[in-house]
Amino acid sequence: MLDEPELRGLLERHGLDARRSLGQNFVVDPATVERIARLARVGPGDHVVEIGPGLGSLTLALADTGAQVLAIEKDAALVPVLTEVLERRGAAAVRLIEADALELDWTAELGAGPPDGPAWALVANLPYNVAVPLLMSVLEHAAAVQRLVVMVQKEVAERLVAGPGGRTVGIPSMQVAWYASAELLGEVPPEVFVPRPRVTSALVGLTRRDPPSTLVGADDVLSLVATAYRQRRKMLRVTLGPVVGVDVLEAAGIAGSDRPEQLDIGQWSRLAEVVASTERESDRRSR
Repeated sequence: MLDEPELRGLLERHGLDARRSLGQNFVVDPATVERIARLARVGPGDHVVEIGPGLGSLTLALADTGAQVLAIEKDAALVPVLTEVLERRGAAAVRLIEADALELDWTAELGAGPPDGPAWALVANLPYNVAVPLLMSVLEHAAAVQRLVVMVQKEVAERLVAGPGGRTVGIPSMQVAWYASAELLGEVPPEVFVPRPRVTSALVGLTRRDPPSTLVGADDVLSLVATAYRQRRKMLRVTLGPVVGVDVLEAAGIAGSDRPEQLDIGQWSRLAEVVASTERESDRRSR
C-alpha cells in the first residue's frame, strides 16, 4: 500500500496534482484500503474490477488478497505512474486499462456473468463528481458484477441505501433498489485522503438480486418514480395525476394520499404493472 509520503513523492516526481475536474482524492492510509479489501471479501480466484485506481493504494490492497484485478483509469497522465507502481510492487495479477468507465463495453471486458461466466466484484473509491452515474451504469449494464463495495460522499451513501419513509430516500434509492440490496458499511474521515476533501466519505455495500418484477422493466418503474419525485412533498394523486388515475393507484394497493417517499420498490413495481395492464386493456378495447 502507499502511505502519504510515498504518494506525495510520486505526484511531485511526475509533476502531477489531483484533478478536481475528475473528482480525484487519493487514499493514503494503509489501514483504510485494507479495511475496504476486507469488507469486499475477495481472495484467490476472485475477479475484481476497480474504477479510478489513481496511484494504486487500493489496487495494491486488492492484489494482496490474491484476486485478479482489472483497474480502469480515465486519467491518461496517471496510467504510466500507476504502471510503475504496480511493476515495482510485483502486482502481476492486475490488468490496467485506460478508459472512461461511463463509456465502457462492460460485457466485452467482464463477460456475461453467471451462469455463462465468472462473477465479478466492483471495489472502488469512486470519483466524487460522477459516483452516482458510474454506479448506475454498472448496475444497469455490467451484469457480471454481482457484488459492490464503493466509497462515496457520506450524503450520497445515505441516499443510496435509504428506505421508505426516510428523509434521504429519493430517485437514486429506488434505482439502486431495483437492482440490488444496499447497506452502509461505515464512514471514512477526510484525513485519509490527499488532497483532503471537505466532506466525510462512506462505504456502501451492494449485492445484486433479481428485479422485483418480471412483468415490467426498470424504465417502466423508474419513469414513474422520477415523475412522482419531481414534487416529492405532494400526494401521488397530484404528482402522478396526469399519467396515473386514482383508480389505477387503488388497484395497485396504493392510496392517492400517499407521498413518493412512502413507497418501496415493490410498490412502485406493482404500480407499473397495473399501469401496463391498464394500457394493454385500453388498446385492446380501441381495436
